[in-house]
Amino acid sequence: MDEDNKAEEGLILRDVLALERTRMANERTLLTYARTSLYLVVGGVALLKVEQFEKTKTIGVIILVLSLLLFLFGVYRYIRLRKRIKAQLNKQIGF
Repeated sequence: MDEDNKAEEGLILRDVLALERTRMANERTLLTYARTSLYLVVGGVALLKVEQFEKTKTIGVIILVLSLLLFLFGVYRYIRLRKRIKAQLNKQIGF
């Protein structure tokens, strides 16, 4: 974070605030992926508990796998965008 603070010193207030909004939006997006993944886990577990239909267990397992993939995609996207934000900041500052 020290590099970010040093880089932000060369920016005007408007640019610093825009950078913070972008960082927070990226974090909110990650949390949205996590929330959606948790909802899918709850739905998948609920389908696994239903014993009246044979297909519900298969669908439950599929939903659990999809929830894991969705969460991993969200983490990947968060890291990728964080790197792009840092690269853009360094480009503007001239590092």
